[in-house]
Amino acid sequence: MARIIENIERVIVDKRREIELVLTALLCRGHILIEDVPGVGKTSIASALAKSLDCSFKRIQFTPDIMPADITGFSVYNPKTGDFEYRRGAILSHVVLADEINRTSPKTQSSLLEAMEENQVTVDGETYRIGEPFIVIATQNPVDYLGTYPLPEAQLDRFFMRISLGYPSLGEEMRMVSRFTGENPLADLTPVVSGGDIIALQEQVERVYVEPVVNEYIVSLVRHTRENAFLALGASPRASINLYRAAQARALYGGRDFVMPDDVVAMAPHVLTHRLVLSQEARLKKLTQADMVTMAVEAAKVPITRR
Repeated sequence: MARIIENIERVIVDKRREIELVLTALLCRGHILIEDVPGVGKTSIASALAKSLDCSFKRIQFTPDIMPADITGFSVYNPKTGDFEYRRGAILSHVVLADEINRTSPKTQSSLLEAMEENQVTVDGETYRIGEPFIVIATQNPVDYLGTYPLPEAQLDRFFMRISLGYPSLGEEMRMVSRFTGENPLADLTPVVSGGDIIALQEQVERVYVEPVVNEYIVSLVRHTRENAFLALGASPRASINLYRAAQARALYGGRDFVMPDDVVAMAPHVLTHRLVLSQEARLKKLTQADMVTMAVEAAKVPITRR
């Protein structure tokens, strides 16, 4: 994992925490939504990850005229054989960059749902499996609403986590400018791990031990979001599963084979915030989804673990 981070950092300046979160989603077999203003490196971090893996990569630039068949593929009649032949869509790759995902129609957005949940696509009654590892890295701009289609809750819930890169500090931006004044450093990146290496790491994450009391803590924390009067929609059971996996990945990255409550607390904001829908009262009080996660963390009783 350290090799991948170091390779990506040749392009992305001083964003180790965000890089770690992207890798966490990959190691948990999840997908990630990067939401931030233009020009802060959303596309670059996805491209750098793809170049660091010896895996197939496709970038889809979402626009209003993109059709579902462009994503899933389509069947074409071959007059020589008299049969229909399947032409693979962009989604049948190991790493897929869904750039500006909210610029395409809901019909096209929904074509990603089966792939993101079941690692497969169905075209004309035939099902095609997507090879592993598989991750969708989607980007969107949170402040540009003209000509966009907000992702529905069902689509957001498919994303393992949502992160933001933020503006760089003065020193970080100076180093960034210096790094990009010559050739684009992305052009020099080469793979440092194989797809098999990633699958092996994914299996290691799944073997990290979670005590029953920690499991109960995870579920209790998520359930508190459903009981919060400031929320019109709390986190789903899928969120509980994803928080469980994220805590396992953080423990492994920390060199442990067991999960601590601190792992759960650290990952909760990234896994839960995008799944929460504020009530009108919360909006009037100018509360945020992050505030709701903080309330849930404070309300859930921290367990005493054996380790």
